[in-house]
Amino acid sequence: MSDTDRVDPLARLRVVLIATSHPGNIGAAARALHTMGLSRLILVRPGHFPSDEATAMAAGGAGLLATASVVGSLAEALRGTVGSIAFTARARRGNDRLLPLADVRADIIAQTQRGEVALVFGNEQAGLSNEELALCGQLATIPASPTYPVLNLAAAVQIVCYELRQAACTTGTLGRERMPLARFEDTEAWLARLRTLLAGTDLPDPAHADRHMVRLRRLLLRARPHADELRLLHGVLSAWERRTNSD
Repeated sequence: MSDTDRVDPLARLRVVLIATSHPGNIGAAARALHTMGLSRLILVRPGHFPSDEATAMAAGGAGLLATASVVGSLAEALRGTVGSIAFTARARRGNDRLLPLADVRADIIAQTQRGEVALVFGNEQAGLSNEELALCGQLATIPASPTYPVLNLAAAVQIVCYELRQAACTTGTLGRERMPLARFEDTEAWLARLRTLLAGTDLPDPAHADRHMVRLRRLLLRARPHADELRLLHGVLSAWERRTNSD
C-alpha cells in the first residue's frame, strides 16, 4: 500500500466544544490538542471568543485558535463526519451504553479510517443537553472518583486526546477504507425525509413522534451505514413516495 493510501488517525479527529463559558478553557483545550498532535478545533456558540485569555492559556497551541471554526449549532459542527462521540457523565434515555473511554478509544481510531470523527464536549456547568446527546453516535465517559467525578473541561479534553494518541500510536497509520461511511448530514437528510413520510401515517404514534425519531436516529448511527447503503435506503423511501402518490 502506497503512502498516498495511508491516513493519520489524529488528523481525522475534530474536537467540538459547545457553549464554552470561560475563554481560558478554550485556550487550555487548544493547548491539549496541540501537545497530543490533534489540530481540528470547532467552537459552538462560545461565550467569549476570540479572547486574549484564551490565547495566553493556549501557549504553543495558539495557532489552533487562529484556525478554529466557530459555528452556531452542534449539527453544523458535525457536518462531514462519519462518527461522533459525546463525552458525558450521564447516559441518555434508551438502550445506549455509557462506556468508559478505555473501552471505546480503539473503536474511535478505527472510525477515522472511514472519515472524520467528532469528539464532543459540553458546557462547563450544564454539560450536554438531551438534544445534543441525541445527535451523537456514541456516549463515553472518563471514569473518576465517585465522590467527586467532576473534571475541568480542559482536563477532560487533555485526557481524551492523550488516550486517543496512545491508541493511534498502537494502531499506526491506517490504510484508507475503500467504502466510505455515510456522513452526518446525509444521515440527517434521510431521517428528515422519513419523518415527512411517516407524518402521513399513524406509525409511529404522532403523540410521540419526536421520541421515536430520536430512537430511529440512534439505530441508524449504531448501524454506521456505508454511503451506498444510505443511497439504497433513499431508494426505499422513493419507492414509498411513488406508491403513495399513485394511490
